[in-house]
Amino acid sequence: MVGLMAVAQNIKKPTFVLVHGAWSDVRAWKAVTPLLEAEGYHVIAVNLPGHGNDNTAFTGITLQSYVDAVEKEIGNATNVILVGHSMAGVVISQVAENMPGNIKKLVYLAAYLPADGQSLLDLAKTDAGSHVGKFLQIDQVTASAGLIKEGVVDIFVADASKTIQDQFANGVKPDPLAPFASPVKLTDAGFGSVHKVYVYTKNDRAISYPKQQVMAGVGKVKGEYTLTSGHTPFFSMPEEVAAILIKEAK
Repeated sequence: MVGLMAVAQNIKKPTFVLVHGAWSDVRAWKAVTPLLEAEGYHVIAVNLPGHGNDNTAFTGITLQSYVDAVEKEIGNATNVILVGHSMAGVVISQVAENMPGNIKKLVYLAAYLPADGQSLLDLAKTDAGSHVGKFLQIDQVTASAGLIKEGVVDIFVADASKTIQDQFANGVKPDPLAPFASPVKLTDAGFGSVHKVYVYTKNDRAISYPKQQVMAGVGKVKGEYTLTSGHTPFFSMPEEVAAILIKEAK
């Protein structure tokens, strides 16, 4: 009987779907995932096309490719807490527009939060505090956006351990270019109907704290948290990130 009760309780728990950002992959969540699973939550960490071990040609990758990948992982699941880091804020916004009935909450973790008709580039080019621009390398031939290696630690993992800094810097690959320039199509009935939470990162050098605040205000978020971290708190303070997600799941 106790076992059946535990199963019943777990069925009621939301499912976490975690989506990594640009110049990253599914490994971003390796420290957070077990913390969520230890509390009985089902966790799906999505690896976007063209990232990690996925070798899809960049010329065939669009924002819709990312959206399709996330929607495929969600499937028929409901009661989903959809978490997006950085670039993935754009992705999860479009997913919520397309399937609002499946999504319990959207959590923007140091993420872009667009309005209807905006692309990531629209938001990024108005962020004077970001360090990305000075290290960015665009290659139209390969349809890619890369980062000068020296800038990777500065932008992403300045507050992480030396081990993580070295691993991250050596693992960063260029990103597909097209998704950055693709605008979202959002409505009040779809995207606007989903509960939104924003997790600010005060020492962020990729998406500045002031820019995060502006986007959260325009996006009418219902919940707010602030971490004294850089752009990748899932590396520097995974326990704090997991604690926020668990609180929002209850």
